Amino acid sequence: MPRHREGLAVLTAALDLRRSSAVYWYLAVGGFRRQWQYKLAMFAGLFTNCVFGFVRAAVMVAAVGAAGNFAGYDADSIGAYVWISQGLLGAVQFMGPHTELRERVRNGDIAIDFLRPVDVQLGYLAADLGRAACTLLPRGVPSILVGALTFGLAMPDTPGPYLLGLISVVLAVTVSFLCLFAVTTAGFWVVETRGIEILHRTCGVFLAGLAVPVHLFPDWLRTIANATPFPSILQAPVDVLSGRVLGVDALQVVGVQMFWVVVVGALGQAMLRAGRRKLEVQGG
Repeated sequence: MPRHREGLAVLTAALDLRRSSAVYWYLAVGGFRRQWQYKLAMFAGLFTNCVFGFVRAAVMVAAVGAAGNFAGYDADSIGAYVWISQGLLGAVQFMGPHTELRERVRNGDIAIDFLRPVDVQLGYLAADLGRAACTLLPRGVPSILVGALTFGLAMPDTPGPYLLGLISVVLAVTVSFLCLFAVTTAGFWVVETRGIEILHRTCGVFLAGLAVPVHLFPDWLRTIANATPFPSILQAPVDVLSGRVLGVDALQVVGVQMFWVVVVGALGQAMLRAGRRKLEVQGG
């Protein structure tokens, strides 16, 4: 191939990549703006976060005081675990179904998404990342500040854990969405997916480390939890942001999150392709 044709091919590919990246960016911005319309709901979520944060923190601090050795946690570090996890709940949203996508799969409107020049999974992921970014501002960060002012939290005093923690939070939101996406795409084969969603939510609440830290699980249960993507949704970003893991250990935690992004993302893509072949618009 002549050099000018090779250069033209490279330039065309670069322009296509730029256009594609711009589309996903606009979808993320759209997800942010859409979530911002629910300001009252987000502030109500902040109030709920704080109420449950006070309850959880009081119980956990009392447990630390009574147990003495609490898997390496003291009063300040267990407070950081409680309030950071409370602050991330709205962003990761692993306890709620992806209602819009579920309905589009159920009624066949997902067929329209297949016709668009955007990958279905990545398009919805971009919008969800925008939604998550919006929830962190009025709900997530204030929750952590409330905990810091009332309980005193053991937090890192260098910028490194926060920068890596930001990456970990993005990966946590991504893993959470991809898990929900895989659950939702089961709707190609079953009309009602709510039972699967309830099972996913029940396992997620416990195995992600929301009830108690995964580090407190007995060895056999911790092994089971670590064989699932759930700790990467909540326990991992909490550990990185709070400074419980530092240096190489923190990089390993983020590496595990990346692993689950690839695995669960590939599962979702496989289910999406299989569902596309099986798609049947209900009612005609």
